[in-house]
Amino acid sequence: MYEVTVTSPEATMALGQQLAPDLQPRDVILLDGDLGAGKTTFTKGLAAGLGITRNVKSPTFTIIREYQGGRIPLYHMDVYRLEEGGGDELGLDEYFNGDGVNVVEWSKFIADELPEDYLRIVFKRDDEAGESQRTLRFEPRGSHFEKLVKQLEDGTNE
Repeated sequence: MYEVTVTSPEATMALGQQLAPDLQPRDVILLDGDLGAGKTTFTKGLAAGLGITRNVKSPTFTIIREYQGGRIPLYHMDVYRLEEGGGDELGLDEYFNGDGVNVVEWSKFIADELPEDYLRIVFKRDDEAGESQRTLRFEPRGSHFEKLVKQLEDGTNE
């Protein structure tokens, strides 16, 4: 586990950008935290790091947004509206076993659909410390993600 505090949206995006070069097809990244905690901002940085130039928007109403044109595709999912179930109807397996990176916001609503290995990032707002201050906790599952988090940790502590 690795924890980092950021004080601006740009710093949140920079973390996503740092993670992107080592991501591979079928990687699953879970973004959990309060509304407005920086999940989509992080995804914007990730997209930039993959070379995707299209503007990344929250997929709240579409559930899944697909971004092509980068090194590998990015599938950005907001499964908050699946609180009552229905994840199986989206064909999540096809995405998780597909050709791109999968970013899932509000992952607890599809816990049963998740693969064995993934990287969970928990976003915490601390409004008392400042409007833009966030703490991101990286929780890797599987050796690939443990290595990615270690690289991130080493890169930001130099």
